[in-house]
Amino acid sequence: MEWASAFFDKYGLLLAQGSLDTLVMVLASTLGAYLIGVPLGVLLTVLAPDGLKPNRAASAVLGWVINMARSIPFIILLVFLIPATRALVGTSLGVQGAIVPLVVSAAPFVARMVEQSLAEVDGGLVEAAQSMGASTGQIVTKVYLREGLPSLLRGLPITVITLLGYSAMAGTVGAGGLGDIAIRYGYQRYQNDVMVATIVILVAMVQLVQSAGNLLVRKLDRRMHA
Repeated sequence: MEWASAFFDKYGLLLAQGSLDTLVMVLASTLGAYLIGVPLGVLLTVLAPDGLKPNRAASAVLGWVINMARSIPFIILLVFLIPATRALVGTSLGVQGAIVPLVVSAAPFVARMVEQSLAEVDGGLVEAAQSMGASTGQIVTKVYLREGLPSLLRGLPITVITLLGYSAMAGTVGAGGLGDIAIRYGYQRYQNDVMVATIVILVAMVQLVQSAGNLLVRKLDRRMHA
């Protein structure tokens, strides 16, 4: 107990700030990734050969761009985007510097998850909406997104957890957060107790995110099928 008390007296504030920085990075980048990824996923669905507005060329180009972005390892993307990050937010360090590459890495991932979620929507509902004269925008919002919402929400914890891992990786280039603490104290200074503490906090965050996501989906499913 004395050891634990001494440890938290020395590193408690550091770990608390690191946890807060990690949460800010992850929440901001999740929001940005969904603002970009959801429209991309909808476009992939609408432009698909069997979509509402089929366009093979546009669908192929968009799919290629998304696949290319997804194929770049995050640590390489992080370094590659340093000039662009500096131009956009004025720095490539700290929480601000991490958000841009996190959004760029997660948006294609979200787009593919959205595409998969919308593909699970009953085609009969889409056909019924078309037969009643619904516009493309109405079908997207009132059929695809509404019926696909439970599946979309199941993908949210996956995205957040993935970004938690990426945010820790961003600590290798001074992005702040728990990853930065683990690198500076746990790796560079061989302080294994700090390394273990960051791991425990990250594991706790993952468990909380997954549990909250599961609870949200269960409640939504009950409301939609009531």
